[in-house]
Order: sequence, then structure tokens, then C-alpha cells
Amino acid sequence: MKTANVLFIFGDQWRKQALGYEGDPNVKTPHLDAFAKESVNMVNAISGTPVCTPYRASLLTGQRPLTHGLFLNDAQLSPKRTSIADAFSDQGYDTAYVGKWHVDGYGRSAHIPKERRQGFDYWKVLECTHNYNASPYYEQDETEKSVWEGYDAYAQTQDVQNYIRNHESDVPFLAMLSWGPPHNPYETAPQKYQDMYRPENIELRANVPEEKKDVARKELAGYYAHCSALDDCFGMLMATLKKEGLDDDTIVVFSSDHGDMLHSQGERRKQRPWAESARIPFLIRLPSFLGGSAGEAEGFIDAPDIMPTLLDLCGLNIPEGVEGRSFADHLRGGDDPSGGRGIIALYQPFGEYTRDDGGREYRALLTSDYTYCKSLDGPWLLYHDSKDPFQLNNVQGKKEYHDVETRLDRELQKELNQFNDDFEPGDVYVKRWNYQVNKSGTLDYTG
Repeated sequence: MKTANVLFIFGDQWRKQALGYEGDPNVKTPHLDAFAKESVNMVNAISGTPVCTPYRASLLTGQRPLTHGLFLNDAQLSPKRTSIADAFSDQGYDTAYVGKWHVDGYGRSAHIPKERRQGFDYWKVLECTHNYNASPYYEQDETEKSVWEGYDAYAQTQDVQNYIRNHESDVPFLAMLSWGPPHNPYETAPQKYQDMYRPENIELRANVPEEKKDVARKELAGYYAHCSALDDCFGMLMATLKKEGLDDDTIVVFSSDHGDMLHSQGERRKQRPWAESARIPFLIRLPSFLGGSAGEAEGFIDAPDIMPTLLDLCGLNIPEGVEGRSFADHLRGGDDPSGGRGIIALYQPFGEYTRDDGGREYRALLTSDYTYCKSLDGPWLLYHDSKDPFQLNNVQGKKEYHDVETRLDRELQKELNQFNDDFEPGDVYVKRWNYQVNKSGTLDYTG
């Protein structure tokens, strides 16, 4: 049986709405728009805990945050867990990771020794930086930092291009490229991309309040500049696959770890339950020998589902302990393993969504029609998304939605029971994992 390579590419904080193929009237993403026409668009893809470390730990392990324990940023993922790299490597694949990591927990600039690399053999990584024009990294076993030349996403992309060109053709590969942009700072994309966007020309989403419009336009101009730069990087990778004759031998995924509010609902950044924070792009192009065809799929794929889906598509075994569900059949027109429902959760307010900033523990149920969210105090938000796509009207508690809310609350509880989520206060989970957090609920580095 023919074996597929896997190329998984993801940006940091790239919301679903900020792409040409998703209807954004501002952003220029021609390469991704073309790729979308060749791919399956998972239109309901979500970041189940919309912040960096929890998503990345779930991506790497196929487990949920209450299982792997990384429900806060800057925690350490145990190297004893079977990672996506372990699973592919054990079944004959070479593995590579380039870019941002953010699951080691020993400081954002610390060296990550081989035993904590979760099984990846090719390695050019830094735990975390958002200094995209002076971006350090560690290569393989080197303990001294190198620095990516110029804008780091360019250099990282070129490195993965070289990896593809130089890779032995008789051994399949899993390569993961983790870009830092379009995460803020928004104003640091290369100048030619900044010149593409003027704040005064930005068309805002309908849910940006009047008092936030000026700052939203300014930040979106920089955000879109990063997006367009990354779009060109994506085009470079697709051109390399085609030139090397690998475009129909490789599963290609484009996605993101979470979104960015960018002042929709008057909110900033991530962790929030609204669509701009929690919904992410997810395009996957399958080789023709795997039954690949373009279109849309409506399943609520989440980070834990990616590992089993990719393994299943490659005809590989899924390790014990993986909690995510394979969407492989769904991508080819089969049943939706999510049952038309997705769960968004914040287990502990911290960082850019502290209690002082309105942060709270919550669990949210998403369906094709509704977003229903409850906090520890009870029901909080209910949006009729199919009628109110900008989530302008919170109908929670409205008499005419009583039956809907009752049903959604029951479905949410059923999902939480299935995931062994007892919806405790954040302090309970912090103590359970023996974390030391500061007054804002934020975890200091474990090292």
C-alpha cells in the first residue's frame, strides 16, 4: 500500500474569519484561497481550549487538557506520553518540527533536551518568542542559540522546503511547521506586507463596538500584513511539493492553534468563548490515492482529533491513551464522529483573560445553530449563530429560547460526562496538578 507524507502547517492566533476564502473583505490570501478549492474545509473546526499551550499539548498527544494536564500556558508536557511523533516514528516515518513549541515549561528561551522533544528527530525550535525579526532557535542537540535570518516565518518555511527537498524518497515523513505570526505584535510584518493595508480602509466585523473601532482598524492592518506574509510562505511550500513531485503523495493541513478577538465584542486576544477566539481554519488536502476531493465537512474537529485522524489516514495504528476521534471517514463523506457538537472550555482564568479582565471558568457547547455557554455561576451566553453570525444578541434566559436552552444544557452535560469533565473551579485543577500560580492565576515556569 502506498504511504502518504504529512505536512502540518499552523499559525499562532490565526482566526477562522481572517481568510479570503472565508469571506473576509480585507485580507489577501491568494495561495490559501487556491488551496481551499483543492481541499476539504472543516468549517466547524475549533480550538477546544483556545490558548497556545493547551492546544499544542492536545495536538501532540491526542488527549484533552484534563488528561495531559496542560490547561495553562507554560506548563511542561510529560515526555512519557506517546506523542504524534512517537506514533509516526514507531511505524516507519521520519519526523520533523520547526518553529514555536510552547509545551516544555522551562522558560521561553531555554534549551529543550532531546528527551523532552516528544520524539521528533529533525528539530529547529524555540519554546516561544514573538520577536519575529530577531527570532532565536535551537538546532538539534546544540545548546547555543542560533537566530533565524530576517522575518522568522520566511526562514522557517525555507528550512522546511529544504527538508522536503533533501528527504530520502523511500521513507515517508511527518513534518510540522509552527509559525509565530499572526500573533501580536501586529506591526512587525515585513514592510511590503504592511504597505498592503491601511487602517482607514479596513472593514470591521459588525460586532466591534464604536469605541474600539480605531484601535481595531490599526491592529487588524498589522494582523492582516502577517497573514499575507504567511500566505506567501504557504505558497512557497506548495510550490516545493509540486516541484519535487510530492504534491499528490502528501497530506497537507493548514490550521491554527486558536483565534484572536481583535476587539470583536470589545474583547482582546484569545481564551474567550466567542467565535473569533474559538473557531479556527482547518484545510486538509488528501492525495488522490486516499480518496481526496474538495468540499466542506461539518464535523467539529478539535486538537485531540488531529493525531488519530492523520494516523488513520496513513493506515497506521492509533496508540492507546488517545482520546480524540478519527475524522478520516468523515473527510471522505462519511459520518461525523463529533455528532454535530463541539466543546470549548476554559479551566482556569489566567494571562490575558484574568478574573480582573472578566475571565471565568466556562464550558460551551457549539452546534451548527447555537453557541451555549455556562460558567460556574450558571448559564451565561446563548447565541443563535445561524441567525446571528456575529453573536450580537445574547438570548440566554429569554422566554422564547427556554426549550432550546434546556436542551443545549442537557447536551452540554452529556458531553462533559463523556469527557470526564466535572467542571470544577480552576483552583481544584491547579492543586490537582500541583501548579504554583501567581495572583492572576498564571503559571510561572516549572523550571
